[in-house]
Amino acid sequence: MTEVVLEARDLHRSYAVSRGPMARGATLTAVGGVSLRIERGSVLGLVGESGCGKSTLARLLLGLEAPTVGEVRLGGRPVSSMDRLERSRKIQVVFQDPNSSLNPSKTVLSIVTLPLRVHRLGDRPARERRAIEMLDLVGLPQRVLTSLPGDLSGGQRQRVAIARALVTRPEIVICDEPTSALDVSVQSQILNLLLDLRQQLGLTYIMISHDLAVVRHLATRVAVMYLGRIVEEADTRALFETPQHPYTRILLNSILTPEPDKGLPETALGTTFPNPLDLPQGCRFHPRCPEAIPTCARESPPRVRRRPGGTVECHLYRDQDRRREKET
Repeated sequence: MTEVVLEARDLHRSYAVSRGPMARGATLTAVGGVSLRIERGSVLGLVGESGCGKSTLARLLLGLEAPTVGEVRLGGRPVSSMDRLERSRKIQVVFQDPNSSLNPSKTVLSIVTLPLRVHRLGDRPARERRAIEMLDLVGLPQRVLTSLPGDLSGGQRQRVAIARALVTRPEIVICDEPTSALDVSVQSQILNLLLDLRQQLGLTYIMISHDLAVVRHLATRVAVMYLGRIVEEADTRALFETPQHPYTRILLNSILTPEPDKGLPETALGTTFPNPLDLPQGCRFHPRCPEAIPTCARESPPRVRRRPGGTVECHLYRDQDRRREKET
């Protein structure tokens, strides 16, 4: 049986939002009941529109924020029972923009060895040797140890950020849009580097991205998020070839193609934009769904298993299952 290294159990995260001195406060629900099981050595791609809760979910998984309701378990233990140092030895993050995640006044040597100093691992020569080893793994020469981040290219800075995340040999790495701030010419290099490091170090990744091509290239499994919910989850190939949820199908149809004759894709999402301060009753996607039925506006959809290992939250499939049960 495959080992589950990270598990989210019915996670909710809400925030109180002020609307001004004369208005009543509101509650913003960023994550509204997410459950995930991430197996060792896998790559989970987390996709969805901006504001759907991906980054908030990442902070909950990292233990940077506590859930309003629910629990995160790391290696079978509640994250809440671990101190910050123990947690950071097991799970690390690579941020979107290396320009803002690296201290511009510190050398590469200081940046990469900082986690070792915080965890009090090794003496100074041993830390420098580990830094050189990590730079070699991410494809950087030893001479950059004395460089400042401003002396490096964007791709080189992201390699430094990856080396820093991996220097303590974590089990899980959360990659939050790791290539979106880079030139197209170096994006594929960083993605291939992440794949190589996964094989060499036995890493487990959570890949947050707007770029569905990136997710298809890297992920072994994909979770599609909408307004704080996971609306579909499946193996990568199955999800891209036969998407089940209407929102997933719309996302995949919105991918730009290099063919000039096809023009811009039609998203079919209409003009209604999701508002996490005013969640719709029933299915959260129904105001924008081209396949909505009357039940969608009244009841929250259950999670339905549509294929081995795949689930979808949609009334369309629940009603189909009910009809099959009546026919048999």
